[in-house]
Amino acid sequence: MRRMASISPVALMMLGGLSACDVPPPANLPFAPAYEGVDTTLLDGDLVKFDVAMRGARSSEDVEDYARCAAAQYALIRGYGFARHLRTNVYEEGGLWRGDAVYTISPALPRGVRKIDAEVVSASCVENGIPMV
Repeated sequence: MRRMASISPVALMMLGGLSACDVPPPANLPFAPAYEGVDTTLLDGDLVKFDVAMRGARSSEDVEDYARCAAAQYALIRGYGFARHLRTNVYEEGGLWRGDAVYTISPALPRGVRKIDAEVVSASCVENGIPMV
């Protein structure tokens, strides 16, 4: 029978295996994101790009949620009820997460798989404390 040794990240750091930057944060910290803003660019007619930035994201999904909330609110502001997600690029550097998302907005339910009902998504964003445009 093989036994595997378990070494804590701090002990591994002391042995020279990790730097202080490599030690993962404790898993029991509460989620406390800092939403740093949304820049909206109308690309063409109903095609809209949202650049979002935040700190404290747990993963790219948090950044995608932020962009989705911005798209939903933008659609409502423009008098539309729906949006269709085309793509989102997410990257993180130095603790700042950035997302670059593109959506189409429309008054009727669009075709496609990744569509959102702007009123439903906006209500969810309010409920979850995610700011919108």
